[in-house]
Amino acid sequence: QVQLVESGGGLVQAGGSLRLSCAASGRTFSSYAMGWFRQAPGKEREFVAAITWNCGRSYYADSVKGRFTISRDNAKNTVYLQMNSLKPEDTAVYYCAADLGRGLPPARVASYDYWGQGTQVTVSS
Repeated sequence: QVQLVESGGGLVQAGGSLRLSCAASGRTFSSYAMGWFRQAPGKEREFVAAITWNCGRSYYADSVKGRFTISRDNAKNTVYLQMNSLKPEDTAVYYCAADLGRGLPPARVASYDYWGQGTQVTVSS
């Protein structure tokens, strides 16, 4: 069983920054690929970013490329999402997710085995 707990969300003005954190339980965190997704009211959950278990590769949605950075610290069982130049359209609940290694595409919701409870990010104009 893996438990994921997100933190760091909040209210920020457009152009500002936030850093989300996701703390994971489990001794094998370093073997999981990790992803961030978001869901705005009335919309489907969408991919934001993902990172492989060894930080060898990262992936980003086109809408956040160049503004968001995903990283992880396996010693702390934590994955981060640094969000810069935030826009009102980034407003959503942000979720982290763990992929236990089935080798599925990182941008798919169905590729992930465990999910956190989400943290709200609100960007005002």
